[in-house]
Amino acid sequence: MKVKLGQAVKMFFGNSSLEMVYIEAIANALDANANKIDVIISASAYNQPQSIEIAISDNGIGFTEERFNKFSKLFDVDESSHKGLGRLVYLCYFNKVNVISTFENTKQREFEFTEDFDEDSSTISIIESRATGTSLNMSGYTLTKLGKNSFIQAKYLKTRLLEEFYSRLYQLKSQDKEIDINITANVENTLQVETISNSDIPKFETVEVESSITLFDKFDLHYSIKEVSIEDTSFIAAVSVDNRTVKVDIISDENKPLGYSMVFLLYSDWFRGKVDPTRQNLTLSDADLQAIKTMFRKKVASIIEEKIPAITKRNTDTKNNLINTFPHLSGYFDNETIGYISRVDVLKKAQDQFFRAQKDLLEASSLSNEEYEKSLELSARALTEYVLFRQITIAALKKTTKDNSEAELHKLFATMRTKFSKDSLVNDLYRNNAWLLDDKYMTYETLLSDTEMTDLVSYITEGEGIERDADRPDIALVFSNDPNKSAYFDVVIVEIKKRGITLEENMKTVTQLEKRARKLMRYYNDKIQRIWYYGIIEFNEDVELHLSGEFKELYSAGKIYYKDTTVVISKNPEIRLPIGIYMWDIDAVVNDAESRNSSFLKLIKSKFIKETIQM
Repeated sequence: MKVKLGQAVKMFFGNSSLEMVYIEAIANALDANANKIDVIISASAYNQPQSIEIAISDNGIGFTEERFNKFSKLFDVDESSHKGLGRLVYLCYFNKVNVISTFENTKQREFEFTEDFDEDSSTISIIESRATGTSLNMSGYTLTKLGKNSFIQAKYLKTRLLEEFYSRLYQLKSQDKEIDINITANVENTLQVETISNSDIPKFETVEVESSITLFDKFDLHYSIKEVSIEDTSFIAAVSVDNRTVKVDIISDENKPLGYSMVFLLYSDWFRGKVDPTRQNLTLSDADLQAIKTMFRKKVASIIEEKIPAITKRNTDTKNNLINTFPHLSGYFDNETIGYISRVDVLKKAQDQFFRAQKDLLEASSLSNEEYEKSLELSARALTEYVLFRQITIAALKKTTKDNSEAELHKLFATMRTKFSKDSLVNDLYRNNAWLLDDKYMTYETLLSDTEMTDLVSYITEGEGIERDADRPDIALVFSNDPNKSAYFDVVIVEIKKRGITLEENMKTVTQLEKRARKLMRYYNDKIQRIWYYGIIEFNEDVELHLSGEFKELYSAGKIYYKDTTVVISKNPEIRLPIGIYMWDIDAVVNDAESRNSSFLKLIKSKFIKETIQM
């Protein structure tokens, strides 16, 4: 050979897999007009890859002089449909491949294929007349791991080989040629045997697919749909390129119809030569690949919906669910992809279109009447998105259990170790959920999440010299009701406890709040005009019984208790100041927030759903 095989192997097959060894060998056998192929795999154990040996034999025409010369000269091919590289994949996994080939009935060629391969090392013997064919014996597995156990399992390999060669085997069957591919695997002294024959190739129906991609080549879709058991569900969508099939992702796993075996093969001369050296990936531009996927998916979807009416209902239900769950995106969902691409991708495409529409309007130097109406619609959708985010946050808080840490609960209220400022309110809308407590708290000047009392007092006193205090309230919120920014502030202090803790641990919340009050009340009537202290805990019978002794039950969309008390901020002279402490059931927080959010959400949903139906 004229090139260094070791470097070529790394260059062209650096990301291959062991299954490519079988695929390449069988492709070469079929090219040699073989119709009987035997694959024999042996290994002592799955965790002993060095013991793997693979033998593949066929009844093809063998390594004639012409075929051997092509094998020996890398890249030396006669047509674009052959890459001249496939055999390199053997050396990705095995040190050597012993080849014995009978050709012209009376000649036997033997050689060893390694990284040091020299075509002159091939020997030819004259033998008694026999059937032609070739055997490859691969040994000296080079990797330390197998990758996947399935790579040496007969059942998996049968499925992969069918996927890879459906196009070729279908053509052979159409030509009334019998196919016999036997796969035998002996691993850990367990024998597995599988066979691929004409009976494994389904009867295909054929339809022409309309396309604007090319004016000269037509596209034909060959397909088969048959009912099977749920466990035998399968779906293959591929294009036929140079007698091989290259899979194309047009339907996500979550949307593949259960209880059916489906094969869709797209044929066109336009695909000729448009595949990489590994024959696993199409070499198309992004625009062409997207056009092929769209055309392919649209036709496959129409066939599936025609053959299986229940899919149409499923997709309609999916669409209605999306609109009901994300009303702000109604009108942006691509109806042709719903039920075929993943739900995540459907949402992403709709969201991207929504953002593009917003961007176009924001960048417009002036707005026409039509654009103005569009801006109002987009504003309503943006607001809906935020309301939906709130609902998701409420649902997440509702689902918390004793297994959730206090930090996890805290993050639902606000990102930890973070200072939020009113100047960045819009940017922080999805990180700061002070509205869970009360919507009025979103008028904050600053919010300190899990930060030191020093920072809070520094903000209130505008940097007066104070002694550092590393004590950390969960949430400290400073806000003012004065639109002209009064010198006086209102302050909210929040302590949060996880679910499922003891009564004693819950009641520590009261002590913590009183401790925070003692440090803040010295600024009362000077810098602070009002202070709210909230303890958010999980209520149970013991907690309520304990609170009932000193606290008064208030009425909300759940349980909340309140008590007036005093804190001593100075002992000599003694100075006592009154404070009020709220103990709030975490479920009451959820219910109260949900009741505030749900009415607006229902109104918004009804508006967008009504508009979608009218469309």
